[in-house]
Amino acid sequence: MGRRKITDEKTVKQIRGPGRKAKKQGEPTFPKELIQTDSTEKKKVSSRGKQRARKRLQKEELKQTIKKKTKLKTTTKRQSDDDEEEQINGYTDENQQWLKPKKKKELFDNNGTEEEPMDDDVPLNDEFNQMESTSEEEEDDEENDEPKLDIEKQSKKLREKQRQVKERSEQELLTNIQQQEKVQFPSGQEITKEVPQADLQLLMHRIREVINVLNDFKNKREINRSRKEYIDLLKQDLCNYYSYNDFLMNKIIELFPLAEIIDFLEANEVQRPVTIRTNTLKTRRRDLAQALINRGVNVDPLDKWTKVGLVIYNSQVPIGATPEYLSGHYMIQGASSFLPVMALAPQPNERILDMCAAPGGKTTYIGSLMRNSGILVANDANKDRAKAIIGNTHRLGLTNTIVTNLDGRHFSEHMGGFDRCLVDAPCSGTGVIAKDPAVKNCKDEKDIQRCFTAQRQLLLNAIDSINESSITGGYIVYSTCSILTEENEAVIQYALNNRPVKLVETGLEFGVEGFTNFKGTSFHPLMKYCRRYYPHLHNLDGFFVAKLKKYSIKQGHKKESETTQKKTDQITDD
Repeated sequence: MGRRKITDEKTVKQIRGPGRKAKKQGEPTFPKELIQTDSTEKKKVSSRGKQRARKRLQKEELKQTIKKKTKLKTTTKRQSDDDEEEQINGYTDENQQWLKPKKKKELFDNNGTEEEPMDDDVPLNDEFNQMESTSEEEEDDEENDEPKLDIEKQSKKLREKQRQVKERSEQELLTNIQQQEKVQFPSGQEITKEVPQADLQLLMHRIREVINVLNDFKNKREINRSRKEYIDLLKQDLCNYYSYNDFLMNKIIELFPLAEIIDFLEANEVQRPVTIRTNTLKTRRRDLAQALINRGVNVDPLDKWTKVGLVIYNSQVPIGATPEYLSGHYMIQGASSFLPVMALAPQPNERILDMCAAPGGKTTYIGSLMRNSGILVANDANKDRAKAIIGNTHRLGLTNTIVTNLDGRHFSEHMGGFDRCLVDAPCSGTGVIAKDPAVKNCKDEKDIQRCFTAQRQLLLNAIDSINESSITGGYIVYSTCSILTEENEAVIQYALNNRPVKLVETGLEFGVEGFTNFKGTSFHPLMKYCRRYYPHLHNLDGFFVAKLKKYSIKQGHKKESETTQKKTDQITDD
């Protein structure tokens, strides 16, 4: 037998409880669904619940006592007024009529409100939502029960009166508009007065009524009123509503039918969408759109008629300062400025002239279509604006461009022999009123006359600088951002009468045809090849595009002789 091992009491593990085999099996547990509960058993209410119920009863009693006291005070006041006795409630000066001392809230009576000791055996209910809702309701009730001062009551009455007056005025305005069947002509004093902003709604209603009468003048007019009086009233109201001068409003009324006048004027109050043109010398439209989308720009293709245009709805970065812009991947350019270059249709290895090129949007578009081949001359009479052409041509990577600073009215004396020429002539700007609202008031007849005389000289010089014997070219494109016939069809007619040119189709898929007859003046029948663009129809700036082809003088004499022979043949047949 061996010796017994000596161990310390600390190191020896003490045996606690019965062994593993001696453990008893626990009581069985069942799911709650199987356990049957007696519906007759009442739920136990905690001590906190009892306290809250007791407080509610006390507050209801307090409310009833406050109501009784207020009734008693009103009766005592009436009695005092009859007896003419002054009751001083805390103030002795004249302010006692509207100032009253704030009443102290009565505390709860402590009788019978001692809190019962909480039972430790009863579990606490976590009813935080109920407690918060009850406290909020109690605060609202206390605010409503507090007596208001006289000044608060008076201010409340004033607010109610103002609201009622406002509602009545709006109802009267609507009833006046609905009940007004006949057009009311203003007096002479009312015409000279400036129209306040409150009457703009009535003014627009009268404008629509006048247009409605003019559309069916025979049946809807007043017996003593002439058509001229209605038109004068319409012109005066439109000038007051849209802030135009009489001269320009006369031109607009003559140009558009009555149904389109308001649409055109409303379109001029809204800005056109921001558009950019892809520089195909450096990138493709798909790649550019993806790069801009990655920078937080909301961009879409412009339309089916262009393969290089993109429209920008909103942007998180400035469009004119992106790395793509600085590297020359695109040009910020209006969509209507694409149209003259598309009508010109420049070809590679040609000599092309841009007569009024600044700031270089159309010039760079022509250069990209030429694929940097041939010669492109960009001219502008303003030296400062010509610097912008140089900057844009360098940024967009054009290498075939020559920038000149010459007077376009005498350009043919310096250069000539071009295959194609673009004349984007300076104009009155009546098509871009949304960009420059000052045009509404600052243009008059002298300005229009000054514009179309310069436009005639520019167009004649552009025709003289064209080589009529060119195999691929001989074309001149004339464009303006004006909608007036004096600057568009009249200038083209002047060129047809004084130079050997003819009108040809522009090749543009959409647009309104040019006028062949306008207010008693007849233009060339082929003026229908010209294209007009309006903001209310095409969502573009107002624009005019015409394409001419120059032929030799001999061909011109032949054509004139052919036309005279046809006329003589018709006379003999008759």
